[in-house]
Amino acid sequence: MIVHHLSLGTNDPSRAQRFYDAVMATLGLRLMKRRPNSELIYGANVFLLSVVRPSDGKPASAGHGAHIAFSAESRERVDHFHAEGLAHGGRDAGSPGVRDKYDPHYYGAFLLDPDGNKIELWEPPEGQ
Repeated sequence: MIVHHLSLGTNDPSRAQRFYDAVMATLGLRLMKRRPNSELIYGANVFLLSVVRPSDGKPASAGHGAHIAFSAESRERVDHFHAEGLAHGGRDAGSPGVRDKYDPHYYGAFLLDPDGNKIELWEPPEGQ
């Protein structure tokens, strides 16, 4: 089984777009489609991430303990991802740095998007 895409909830697609346009660009991803006031779809050649208003009409809320992690090819990319996220409405949830509790070579950064969803970018240790 392969994951096709991931979805995160938002209460304000325009605000979320300012954040995700900047952060996804650091990963080489772009906005592929926007459904006015309801959904943002990001990817490269294929759909990977959607940021959507919940279909039941209730407010979006972030999942406590849940996050999405993307991998990077360098620590500089991790640093850039974090800086862009902070500059475009995100909040720090773990500054760039080594995470010894995972692996002595695990380098990552965590952000909360404008709706409180947690995303991470990490540089995998060699061989992972």
